[in-house]
Amino acid sequence: MPPQLIIFDCDGVLVDSEVISCRAHAETLTRHGYPITADQVLQRFLGVSDREARLTIENETGRQLPDDFEAQVKTATLKFYEGDLQAIPHIGEAISAITLSKCVASSGTPEKIRHGLTCAGLYDLLLPHIFSATQVNRGKPAPDLFLFAAEQMNIRPPQCLVIEDSVAGVTGGRAAGMTVLGFHGGSHCGTGHAELLRDAGAAVTFGDMRQLPDLIARIGVD
Repeated sequence: MPPQLIIFDCDGVLVDSEVISCRAHAETLTRHGYPITADQVLQRFLGVSDREARLTIENETGRQLPDDFEAQVKTATLKFYEGDLQAIPHIGEAISAITLSKCVASSGTPEKIRHGLTCAGLYDLLLPHIFSATQVNRGKPAPDLFLFAAEQMNIRPPQCLVIEDSVAGVTGGRAAGMTVLGFHGGSHCGTGHAELLRDAGAAVTFGDMRQLPDLIARIGVD
């Protein structure tokens, strides 16, 4: 079935932010007595919302993190964004070349999404259809956010094509009954990342956003 809606993840798909976000998350957790490196955060929580990561750690340790933990992570992340954040190479051209309806479905908070897209010069290209995991009960890898985005855009799930860079995101998109393309061109993606995305259910993997318009055109035709 040809797609009618393209759903973009944000971190690692639109903006090359995963390394930055993991550094902020690791520093905040370590400060609160949970020593962890940015690489370990990347391995454990890539694509997972701060809320879901917090619940995992609290269940693991049996103790509560501070009430404002997510706010602390967000503050650290936004501070790093100012100097370090870049758009994924060629994503602006790819977005402009795609004539189908588009939206964003991200694990980040609305402020983090807006700030990241603005820093990368992409915010105006994707307004007003930007959705956050804070708008649903369960974040990725649950399907809730993808289903919410499809409902808001008035498109049936089988007609949605998701662009994701994480196993959690691919899993959530597939659970929502959508086709998923796995992107492995971000700076956080190491050797074997494409295979991880395929194993999670990505229909196709790719590493260069210049490929995306042609890949979308082929979905439902091949």
